[in-house]
Amino acid sequence: MSTVDSGSVAWLIVATALVMLMTPALGFFYGGLVRRKNLVSTIVQCFIIFAVISIVWALWGYALVFGPTFHGLIGFSTSLLGMNGVGINAVNTQITPQGQIPELLYFAFQLKFAAITPALIVGACAERIRFKSLLIFIVLWSTLIYAPIACWVWNPTGWLHNLGAIDFAGGIVVHISAGISALAAALVVGRRKGCAIPWQNAMKSLDQKNHAAEFKPTNVPYVLLGAALLWFGWFGFNAGSALAANDLAVSALVTTNLAASGAAVSWMLADWVIKGKPSATGIAVGAVVGLVAITPAAGYVSVSSALIIGLAAGVISNLVANWRAGRSRIDDALDVFACHGVGGIWGSIATGLFASAAIGVANAPGVNGALFGNPHQLLVQLVAIGVVVPFAFFGSYLLLRLVDIFSPLRVSEEAEDAGLDMSEHGEEAYQLD
Repeated sequence: MSTVDSGSVAWLIVATALVMLMTPALGFFYGGLVRRKNLVSTIVQCFIIFAVISIVWALWGYALVFGPTFHGLIGFSTSLLGMNGVGINAVNTQITPQGQIPELLYFAFQLKFAAITPALIVGACAERIRFKSLLIFIVLWSTLIYAPIACWVWNPTGWLHNLGAIDFAGGIVVHISAGISALAAALVVGRRKGCAIPWQNAMKSLDQKNHAAEFKPTNVPYVLLGAALLWFGWFGFNAGSALAANDLAVSALVTTNLAASGAAVSWMLADWVIKGKPSATGIAVGAVVGLVAITPAAGYVSVSSALIIGLAAGVISNLVANWRAGRSRIDDALDVFACHGVGGIWGSIATGLFASAAIGVANAPGVNGALFGNPHQLLVQLVAIGVVVPFAFFGSYLLLRLVDIFSPLRVSEEAEDAGLDMSEHGEEAYQLD
């Protein structure tokens, strides 16, 4: 007979609140990176996504992800629609085998993951997407892309879960799905006006070069504030995923911190070598990349492995971001693909390499990766990545094209020149007159 544990309930309530903080924190992180005329719109996009997805998650999202599945593909239960089947005292020992937390709390915790994931995509199409079209896309994406992926990996009867894929807190479900979808969004929405193609830089006039220089962060302190709050909230994101107040949660908290620190330092060093100066923005972005990379592995790897994962993530994502900016036509405005897509892929592969059964606890047994004698785990991780990447990319691409037919994705040139703050919301970030 399951028994709700008051300590675990208290911890998961705190973790849920910490993860909620991450969505507005993302708004400040992204807002600081865009131009001043788009600061309000970028922050409010993250803010409203949290509200919209809260409703979607309650009405049908939770049922699609965690209901009894149809052949492990998608939740198929009318009893969970609108949360009708989840009372205040309900304990679901299938999705929380320990039975230590009420299902309503698990619903609330998972809601925060469902909310921040589509918000990550905003960074790829920042400064030029219509607010109305974004909202339509987010509802469809959460229903048709996020829900199936989360069901496959996190539902106890999901087909990737049964295959043996492991994803402690969302490297596959959250970061790969959002990062790859962001790449599709950048391609469909197109480059920002005045954002030159890299190999045309040498042909630009002085006036054009000065215009291009405007694509700089408007508020570096906001970037640092957002990154710091993300780092803080990520302790709930990863350590809360232990679903109990136990030593596994402690291990996940410590590995999370070490990976973030490692990536912040390695990104800084990479910038120092490549660009000659260690930028504050780069350090903040590096920390976030480390947090992304450790997310799938946090409850499966040792402290030393976490540091390696973070150090490698900072360098890998930095190189991809520099390639994107200097060699490609892709205008992923805030490098969501390089940070979340690539970081999530590396973290999920690293989980298959560095996972150690010694990290597990009684209620959540660990698993060995390739470096501990189980190469099959690495193979399963690669299969999961190989399935989720094309599903997220092509699914998002088609959804974006569909939305664009009925509600154009991109604002007019005049609106883009004026900035989305005024053209979409009629507000300005600062009254400087």
